[in-house]
Amino acid sequence: MFKRLIPLALATFAVGTDGFVIAGLLPDISKDLGVTTAAAGQLVTAFALTFAVCAPVLGAATSGLNRRTALVLALSVFVVGNAATALSTSYEVVLLSRIVTAAGAGIITSAASSTAAAVAPAERRGAALAFVMGGLSTATALGLPLGTLIGGADWHLSLWAVAALGLLAALGIGFGLPKVSLPAATLAQRLAPLKRPWILGILGTTILAQCSAYFLYTYIGPFLHGVTGDSIVKLTLLLFGWGLGVLAGTLVAGRLTDRFAPHKVLIIVLSISFVLLLLGTWATASLATTVVWALAWGFCVGVPIIPQQHRLVSFSPAASPVLLGLNSASVYIGIALGGALGGLALTWLSPDKLSLPAAGIVALAILLALATTRTPQAAASAEPAAGQRAGAPEPKESSTPAT
Repeated sequence: MFKRLIPLALATFAVGTDGFVIAGLLPDISKDLGVTTAAAGQLVTAFALTFAVCAPVLGAATSGLNRRTALVLALSVFVVGNAATALSTSYEVVLLSRIVTAAGAGIITSAASSTAAAVAPAERRGAALAFVMGGLSTATALGLPLGTLIGGADWHLSLWAVAALGLLAALGIGFGLPKVSLPAATLAQRLAPLKRPWILGILGTTILAQCSAYFLYTYIGPFLHGVTGDSIVKLTLLLFGWGLGVLAGTLVAGRLTDRFAPHKVLIIVLSISFVLLLLGTWATASLATTVVWALAWGFCVGVPIIPQQHRLVSFSPAASPVLLGLNSASVYIGIALGGALGGLALTWLSPDKLSLPAAGIVALAILLALATTRTPQAAASAEPAAGQRAGAPEPKESSTPAT
């Protein structure tokens, strides 16, 4: 099963590297483009907001395509956007090219996840989702610190590397993935689940969890400056530790959600994250303690997406393209809010204290997760969520070989 999922994981790896690498390059980007660090951080916000809007809109526009075609098309836009970013020399052009890149990325994550859920047996669904989303986690473990290290010489080089990853992913999907057809859905049908309070609660939990993480992580360089100084090597080491934690959390999350109730996994991990963020200022007093803290917090950041996806897919398997698309949009709404609110907080709070308001946000996520522990009956919601009648056929995988 996992062999056919490798190109999908590679695609999410490319998206993850692209979405996260900017955080490690903010000081160089702001200096090169002549803007403040907070303004440079809004490149993360613009990418995330565009992703959040494009995920449901472009997802609906491409829902009639088989997943292989949709992914190759999205990755092509993604590659062009990154190449344009790498060639840009002004803040305005960089901002515009980030928006173009996010438009392509908006399709990739949900399309890859829904394809994984479609080809995996129900009892292995959590593991399949974790494997594909592991591409995002691997990007934080390897792509982000390596991109930061490369960008230490010239941040444009990191974007060229990301464009190359996107091209490689497109080739892998074009030649290695069979055609997978999923039920088409209009934009109205994709937004229909938002009428259901339980689903709104799930998506709201995703938004708050990601907002908390990226409120701090977008400005991780300034936050850790007291322990790293101007050393790009120390910052890369800590980013690598954080990324390893995220990767471990994502992979473990798949096994946990196949074995235990997903909402219990979610609440426990969010609670641990709350404690870590509350102690963040004191836990990062030395390089050794900061490495341990980064690993632990990264683990907690890596877990929540998988149980959230699992809850939505289990609620209505036939509606998984719709629900996972909305969840992907929620992830990036959270990232956008985190980047924007973190930048605002920097105007009145010293960078080394940013973990405290982040802890407050994750506390809200815990409360909302507790309010959505009871899953409503999926049968009543399958029709509006998927735009299908009850008993609609499951997603089909074509036997046509990839060409």
